[in-house]
Amino acid sequence: MGRSVFLTVGTTSFDELISCVSSERTISILKDLGYNKLSLQIGRGTVEPKLYSSSGFTLDVFRYKDSVAEDIRNADLVISHAGAGSCLETLEAQKPLIVVINEKLMSNHQLELAQQLNKGGHLYYCTCSTLGSTLETMDLSSLKVFPPGHPEIFANFLDKVVGLR
Repeated sequence: MGRSVFLTVGTTSFDELISCVSSERTISILKDLGYNKLSLQIGRGTVEPKLYSSSGFTLDVFRYKDSVAEDIRNADLVISHAGAGSCLETLEAQKPLIVVINEKLMSNHQLELAQQLNKGGHLYYCTCSTLGSTLETMDLSSLKVFPPGHPEIFANFLDKVVGLR
């Protein structure tokens, strides 16, 4: 069966991340780490990698689904943009998470959210340019489970990060 990676950009466009994750370098790193499947949820982006299956590695792509809960549940690793909904859904599913910051966003609350969740030991975060090294050096066993079943904790946390409280 092997191990799988699921990448989500939610409903946004984050072509730089899609290009980065589907690059030969990143796929080579994922293979070296023992992953054999990469599933990309590409949202409304314009970059659309070709589906392929070769040498024991499969790449599939889709834009949207009603729910990505099953994709998250079936993944051994989730790579995501820093959207609060994507982060919360992955953390509640108790899946290892790497958040990739979109440096092109103005007033980037996503960076603050990722930094705080990283400080708590719940996820790794990086940029597209540092994703490869993050994958190579991550220790997923060191990640702490985010308290399940209490979305209000996450909402309060998010409110503090974005300055609403």
